[in-house]
Amino acid sequence: MSARADVEPHPPQRGPRRTAVDVRIAAFDQRVDHALEPLRERPSIGAAFRFATRIGDFSVVWLLIGLFVGLVIDQDWRHTVWFCGCIAAESVIVNQGVKRLFRRTRPTTTGDARFQVRKPSTSSFPSGHASAGFFAATLLSAWVGWPSAPIWFAIALIVAGSRAFVRIHHPSDVVAGAAFGLAVGLVTVGLGGAHLLTR
Repeated sequence: MSARADVEPHPPQRGPRRTAVDVRIAAFDQRVDHALEPLRERPSIGAAFRFATRIGDFSVVWLLIGLFVGLVIDQDWRHTVWFCGCIAAESVIVNQGVKRLFRRTRPTTTGDARFQVRKPSTSSFPSGHASAGFFAATLLSAWVGWPSAPIWFAIALIVAGSRAFVRIHHPSDVVAGAAFGLAVGLVTVGLGGAHLLTR
């Protein structure tokens, strides 16, 4: 017997309701994305940010800086190992822990077509590049000396901003990642991390 013709179809599936906070975050992301668009049309700026996002992959830039500071400036391999271990641990926490809680969809899966970047395997929120950058900048400031902080945070800001520039992250992902990395870095320093880097 054929199915009854008078059976009502299933109602359309609705996604999760957007709160006022969701709307504001989306508006913020859109404003920043539009503001970045004129810069994306400038080849020199595009090349610089593409390079910044690439050296931020797997925290390569921070590991290289840590090796240089530890082995050339500080000349203590124990401090170098401690710093690199902290960078690796923070990355695992963010990419295998925090991101799994939110599972936010990225603005693009492979970035803006004008910029060739590595296709990420994790979700969007928060930005791992931003988190790692501000975490590393905090540790480096405590390790080398707080007067050096503007150097490290400038590098962190460029690497973090590159993720929104190449459109592999929402701008709000970058802001949240930077805040998370800074907070974890300050906690690490406050709990004795600075002592382990300088003793």
